[in-house]
Amino acid sequence: MSEIRIEHRPERLRYALLDGGKTIGAAHYRELETTGGIHRVFFHTLVDESYAGQGLASRLAAEALKDTVGQGHKIVAVCPYIKAWLLKHHEFDADLVKPTSEHLRILPQE
Repeated sequence: MSEIRIEHRPERLRYALLDGGKTIGAAHYRELETTGGIHRVFFHTLVDESYAGQGLASRLAAEALKDTVGQGHKIVAVCPYIKAWLLKHHEFDADLVKPTSEHLRILPQE
């Protein structure tokens, strides 16, 4: 088995979860520039079903959010997984911003 790693891919607006060279998951975001700095809006997180039960989604969330805060950005959780994860991990509470209609407007339309 290859080493599982997480790589920030800002040109694609995501954090990729990789097994060797294969992408097996991602945390997708958009950014909103505000007078208070950049708000990173996480809207979709997924991990390939064949990797379920290994805690990889939690690891992806933790690393993506830690990197976001480390860059001085605020977190806006729209993704159901990220929102649920944050309810159990309060180390990011001071860096959370409640979603507004302005945040939602920048998200891809399905």
